[in-house]
Amino acid sequence: MKTLSLLALCALLAFASAPAPAKNADSSVADTRFETLYKAEWTWRKQQFPGFEDEDSQASDKDTRLPAVAEKAQQARLAYWNDVLKQLADIAPADLSPENQLNYAVFKPQIESLAAEVRFRQYEMPLNSDTQFWTNLRFMSDRPLKNAVAARAYIARLNDVPRYFDEQMANMRAGVKRGFTVPRAVLEGRDVSITTFTDVKTSQDSDFYKPFAKLPASISADEQAALRADAVKAIHDKVLPSYAKLLTFYRKDYLPHARTTLAAEALPDGKAYYRQQIKEYTTLDLDPEQIHQIGLKEVARIDAEMQATMAATGFKGDFPAFLKFLRTDPQFYAKTPDELLMHAAWIAKRVDAVIGQYIGLLPRGRFGIKPVPPALAPFWTAGRGGAHTYWVNTYDLPSRPLYNLTALTLHESSPGHALQGELVEEMKAVPDFRHAYISAYGEGWALYCEKLGKEMGIYLTPYDDFGRETYEMWRAARLVIDTGIHHKGWTRQQAIDYLASHAALSQHEVETEVDRYISWPGQALSYKLGEIKIVELRARAEKALGEKFDIRKFHDAILEIGAVPLPVLEQHIDAYIAKNKAA
Repeated sequence: MKTLSLLALCALLAFASAPAPAKNADSSVADTRFETLYKAEWTWRKQQFPGFEDEDSQASDKDTRLPAVAEKAQQARLAYWNDVLKQLADIAPADLSPENQLNYAVFKPQIESLAAEVRFRQYEMPLNSDTQFWTNLRFMSDRPLKNAVAARAYIARLNDVPRYFDEQMANMRAGVKRGFTVPRAVLEGRDVSITTFTDVKTSQDSDFYKPFAKLPASISADEQAALRADAVKAIHDKVLPSYAKLLTFYRKDYLPHARTTLAAEALPDGKAYYRQQIKEYTTLDLDPEQIHQIGLKEVARIDAEMQATMAATGFKGDFPAFLKFLRTDPQFYAKTPDELLMHAAWIAKRVDAVIGQYIGLLPRGRFGIKPVPPALAPFWTAGRGGAHTYWVNTYDLPSRPLYNLTALTLHESSPGHALQGELVEEMKAVPDFRHAYISAYGEGWALYCEKLGKEMGIYLTPYDDFGRETYEMWRAARLVIDTGIHHKGWTRQQAIDYLASHAALSQHEVETEVDRYISWPGQALSYKLGEIKIVELRARAEKALGEKFDIRKFHDAILEIGAVPLPVLEQHIDAYIAKNKAA
């Protein structure tokens, strides 16, 4: 899983700013108008979201402030994006060059989603059970400070935390007033994500001080001392009091007044809001009932496969007994965090040995493997991946079974999110907005990679293969659970029981995941729907090309254009099939 919604879409600004492709001398008027528009919007967007970081993004070393998030700033953004959409409506895609037709097909829905998030006042709910604005902030302490300019900019951002938190809390109060909040059912205990920051003995013990523990030798000793003193002051005077104020607000004002309903459709204008979330995360025009039925069909199919794999292990007993065995037998669990990390690294290196046989378009970039930070670990998933890091959750080891780790590693690192994210970073010839993450494409590819791992020979035992199937079941069950909660009125316990009875996830993971679906409507739908489309496109290519089908070239075709909406991907693969069939 890669954490990126339009709640934090400014994270895409972390990618290196690459020049847009140069126009040919005979470029059409439409091309010129469109390129001028998207370049201007991107320049403006970069100015709107300074200093933002998450697990896969980095702020500029010169950013001295955090984003403005107050109501006035949000509505100004909506007005800007509405104007962009008006200008886009005046450009006929058919008048554009083929290259810009593709750019248009990515840019327009991106702007539509950005505008819709503000229109529905999503900024009044800047958190969910998984990710919050205050936990994302700690990612800016994860990288070294290159020079004194970067250090001073970082300190300036620390000094801006009170203003940033106050604006976020004002938005949350407005959300409480109109009933637009995260459901109370998933907020209990989440204050640990705040107390992790407040429960430090000194400023030097704070995560935010970490970059100052080792400053580059190019900074003189006297200046290093001055920078450290300024950092301690900023953390002591601004950062820690802001987190303490937030903790009081969360406990006394937000949690007690959060809504008691669960469904997205129970929110103000909820039916339209949920449909917008579905469109944003899946890039498809599907209604909740259609998705629910797709999920039920997939659950039944995967269940039959899991039954067969259970028999292959030699287990004597029924399916519930097998799940209990998997959840409780010590052989399936690491004893230490390092052991879990080493297992993940070993799986990743086995992938390295064969990846070139399945993908020709390999990135130069590499990823590292790190444990999930303590502030995030209790309510994060088992792992998360991006272009630079595969995060492995070492919190509560009895809830992190090794039989799931192969599928998790394929999904989050290579050939999943890390490989795909690195390729996107290295695409210097596409406009900057094309570096944005599209969930249906990214999660669909990563889930497809779990299945690809079987062809690659990465799963070594029937238990590992059952882990792969339980992960696929998990994603299929999401289609049922997400629509069940947000459209059909399911209870939290109903969703927990459904997931626990179909997948070999630990009880901790089951509850954490259900809470994520409750508080993040639509996001969970992107995985299975994206994977279904890629599997469908591969079957189409294999049938059409016969002996001409080349698995490496097919995967290159999927990856070469970066993240795109699923309908655009389908058009691209159809063109790939036609070209190779003619050849």
